[in-house]
Amino acid sequence: MQKTAQKRSSDWLSHAGLRPTRQRLALATLLVGDGQHRHVTAESLFDAARRAGEKVSLATVYNTLRAFCDAGLMSEITVDGTKSYFDTNTTEHPHFFWEDSGELTDASDERMQITNLPAAPAGAEVASVDVVIRLRRT
Repeated sequence: MQKTAQKRSSDWLSHAGLRPTRQRLALATLLVGDGQHRHVTAESLFDAARRAGEKVSLATVYNTLRAFCDAGLMSEITVDGTKSYFDTNTTEHPHFFWEDSGELTDASDERMQITNLPAAPAGAEVASVDVVIRLRRT
């Protein structure tokens, strides 16, 4: 099982042209080793790495997540001006943000329609639309 996770992580990095350093491999294994998508914050990934016995700094986690995003391996979802989540699912899709727990999850896009967007200013085009639906438990 662990060999499969390490292979999946190594392949994930190499397909993006990233050098598989020890720290990148360790974090990649936590993110994609089991083949499932993840929504993480730098802090939650740092905590997971520490629980797994990895010796990485929070700054290294931030820098690695930024490198993964720059390489197209992850997407950054900003929930408010101070909190960013990183998603291993890079397809365009909406998210639910649970205000009480701070959890970010995927939302189905099967019924979603985005229509009548404002026109982009001259010299610009709409590159993407991020949808974060905030939820509160009743």
